Amino acid sequence: MAIQNLTFVIMTNDHLVIFDGVCNLCNGTINFIIRRDRKKKFSFTTSQSGAGHDILKQHGLLSADQSTVVYVKNGVPYIKSKAVLNILKDLGYCWNFFYILIVVPPFIRDFMYGIIARNRYRVFGKRESCMVPDSELMDRFLK
Repeated sequence: MAIQNLTFVIMTNDHLVIFDGVCNLCNGTINFIIRRDRKKKFSFTTSQSGAGHDILKQHGLLSADQSTVVYVKNGVPYIKSKAVLNILKDLGYCWNFFYILIVVPPFIRDFMYGIIARNRYRVFGKRESCMVPDSELMDRFLK
């Protein structure tokens, strides 16, 4: 039953962002996406949630570094800098301009991403619990 529900979740969420729900930087980034996602194509879940855990497990990313954002687009997971660049690309408008950074070798992009990820709690802080979306946004968050 859980596998069927998971398949349904992935198939109905072509632009799913999985993020660290207690990270202030991550929450700020999600709010950034929500404000600019005029077509409301993105959906979200935290890596701490049941849905997030199941999706990460399905893609073999549970043992991966949990300090990374995961972007599942049409069933294909992207992590670290590639996830961020694909999110910006799919936001459209002027944000897709940043996708040009995809030409930077991944080891350089991910090195820079790693510096930010390792220091995110120290610089931006941490919440006691995951964010709770308001009723207007609830349908865009998986539990």
